[in-house]
Amino acid sequence: MAEVTTKASGARRDRAILVTGAGGELGHGLLRSLSGQVDEHGEAPCVVAIDIRELPAEQKSLCDDSFSGDVCDEGLLSRLLASYEICEIYHLAALLSTRAEFAPETAHSVNVGGTINLLKLAAEAATSHGRCVKFFFPSSIAAYGLADLETKSAAGAVTEHQHCTPHTMYGCNKLSGENLGRYYAGHYRKLAKDRIRNPIDFRSIRFPGIISAETVPSGGTSDYGPEMIHAAVKGEPYACFVRPDTRIPFMTMPEAVDSISRLMAAPAEALGTSVYNVRSFSPSAEEFMQLLQLHVPGSGEHIEFDPDHARQSIVDSWPEDVDDSAARNDWGWEPAHDLHSAFEEYFMPVIKTMYGKHDVQENR
Repeated sequence: MAEVTTKASGARRDRAILVTGAGGELGHGLLRSLSGQVDEHGEAPCVVAIDIRELPAEQKSLCDDSFSGDVCDEGLLSRLLASYEICEIYHLAALLSTRAEFAPETAHSVNVGGTINLLKLAAEAATSHGRCVKFFFPSSIAAYGLADLETKSAAGAVTEHQHCTPHTMYGCNKLSGENLGRYYAGHYRKLAKDRIRNPIDFRSIRFPGIISAETVPSGGTSDYGPEMIHAAVKGEPYACFVRPDTRIPFMTMPEAVDSISRLMAAPAEALGTSVYNVRSFSPSAEEFMQLLQLHVPGSGEHIEFDPDHARQSIVDSWPEDVDDSAARNDWGWEPAHDLHSAFEEYFMPVIKTMYGKHDVQENR
């Protein structure tokens, strides 16, 4: 039975892991990973999920409780704090990069305001039950901002501390989230006499483009890769919104979930920073298409490159690769795939099953 504490009212609160944005692409895999997870006390905390929409039945089945609501709703978060002893938070809820550029002020309210709300909740939970709350924040390659293509080419694989001058509201929001996490973890209410030192164990991964074979992408500026694959397997035409020579790092969704699990399981004393790069492969859009043609013959006839100037300018501001040596050294990060194995072992088998396309022949 999960450890509980007693509130003044006499009610009992189960220990809980809170996942916001649980209905998103990353949330799908993370809920599966967390379901039945045993913590350092040998207990299995409840998994409690929040999403702006009601979760599908499959995701609901992986949760002990779920709520439809907004991370900007402080009333909802207060009720959660009163109902559960929250020991870990995975704050995935956000407006993604493309949508954020159409409504930057709204994106700031959700992405930064919502993050502050969750960090405050974590600090209050830590104060309530007297233990540090682990907090995971998914950051993004969008936190980078390189001035031009010449700078991008010269930079090569960038570290976490280089070129942090984002060109988008989403990138600004992610960089703000990283800095807010550091503040709440180490400096929260610095001048208050009753402050709790280090209430939050804040950990963040700056993800590259993430490709899921199980869900159709929506709203990400790096989604030209997964959009291309899904369209090709379905036999649909696709107009790629970036140039053929566009290059940024990617990884598969299972690798992204695995990296979160590894980081969150690492002992605090092993971590030299709070924000880490990860990556698996870094193809150009043309290289991506060429490999896709090997696995889905004839797909190249239905793929064209039709760059959208605005979205292209965003992708051009992101590095062509990132240096993930800190993650490798501190908590044993290692990608499971290169581009070829990702296609052979993950993308093609899963996506063809998803669309019932087992009859698609591959040229090897």
